[in-house]
Amino acid sequence: MSRDDAVARIRDHFDTGGFKARLAEMVAHRTESQRPDRGPELRAYLTDCIGPWITGMGFGWRIVENSLPGRPPFLIGDRHEGDGLPTVFIYGHGDVIHGYDDQWSNGRSPWAITVEGDRWYGRGVADNKGQHAINLTAVETVLKVRGRLGFNVKLLIDMGEESGSPGLDACAAAHRDALKADVLIASDGPRLHADRPMLYLGTRGVLNFRLEVDLRAGGHHSGNWGGLLANPGTILANAIASIVDGNGVIKVKALRPPPAPESVRAAILGLRPDGGPDGPTIDDGWGEPGLTPSERVYGWNAIEVLAFKTGNPEKPANAIPPHASAMMQIRYVVGTDWENIVRHVQEHLDAHGFAMVKASAARDEAMAATRLDPGNPWVTLVAGSIGRTTGTPPQVLPNLGGTLPNAVFAHTLGLPTVWIPHSYAGCNQHAPDEHGLAPVLRQGLEMMAGVYWDVGEAR
Repeated sequence: MSRDDAVARIRDHFDTGGFKARLAEMVAHRTESQRPDRGPELRAYLTDCIGPWITGMGFGWRIVENSLPGRPPFLIGDRHEGDGLPTVFIYGHGDVIHGYDDQWSNGRSPWAITVEGDRWYGRGVADNKGQHAINLTAVETVLKVRGRLGFNVKLLIDMGEESGSPGLDACAAAHRDALKADVLIASDGPRLHADRPMLYLGTRGVLNFRLEVDLRAGGHHSGNWGGLLANPGTILANAIASIVDGNGVIKVKALRPPPAPESVRAAILGLRPDGGPDGPTIDDGWGEPGLTPSERVYGWNAIEVLAFKTGNPEKPANAIPPHASAMMQIRYVVGTDWENIVRHVQEHLDAHGFAMVKASAARDEAMAATRLDPGNPWVTLVAGSIGRTTGTPPQVLPNLGGTLPNAVFAHTLGLPTVWIPHSYAGCNQHAPDEHGLAPVLRQGLEMMAGVYWDVGEAR
């Protein structure tokens, strides 16, 4: 039996409905991690769905309780073939965003797979049940065809990623020895283009922070006091403009990253973000001047105003408001002083006459940025394998523009990280009518069977 046999077998598994049946069982679990009442369903996904499946592949597994009270557990699995073999770490998350059951079109349910043309609708088909289902199916297929993998596997299924993966880093740190591996090969997020495979090797970091101006106890008539009382909304608008200007250029020196290494620039220069026919048009005049669109989103930082409030926007009154606030976000690449972002913002505000504007983190901690050098041998192996299977070399991104808990794997566990997404930009991720594209899912199965086969022969 050969590599071609494994690829053909997994393709047949898709074409005859086996993969769809397995994924339908996974989608049926209502694993909305933002809902406190979904705790039993989150656990059942691990014990009733994933656990029995991987037992049949020769995995040992256990449920690991979250160190944070009230947060969902994790599943840690292990399949050991030999001490001298490489070990691949596989990650996936079984939780999903809110179902929004009544907002799906044409009577579709988020908890069942509805096939319409090339689209497979269902919550989690794209993010992330479909993606880790592809990878586990590929493991299963290689085992059936070759009788062994030729490498060891560590598996971690997270049930809180859509809520920020609370407790994941602590879990990895506490079980570092049990999770020791040589490389992470996992899947999440979209491809740049639906018709071309892609790798990404890290993610931008992210931190949300608040800006607040609180000047007095209540509002005052704008006719009697206009021109006499400082307006918090005006102050905050100008404070924000001092941080990021009207063209999206970052004005705080400490929040501007160093130039990307040449290997990173070379990898991203030929790429262009594309949301497909339903996606927005890129505003070419927006962001850091002198950079291409790909450099701005994959090799640079971005500061966004997510929300701004002063007074009563729904029913404005003729009064100078006492308070104004904004929710800000920074996405940042490797090399940014991310651990001191809030301090840098406050020092900038103080130095520019906005000491009355107070900056604070909107969450307990930031997510660190990660990036693997495109020349890493694991990247070469995986990219070569995908090119062999598909006939097309994959696009290689040093890091996504978005954010995943990749620092847990890259920093806490010290792994090179190679991500192979099996979705596309127009998948309605996090929205009603989430879906996967059948050609992408099918190709993902073929690619992963090839990747795991080749890893097993690469020692």
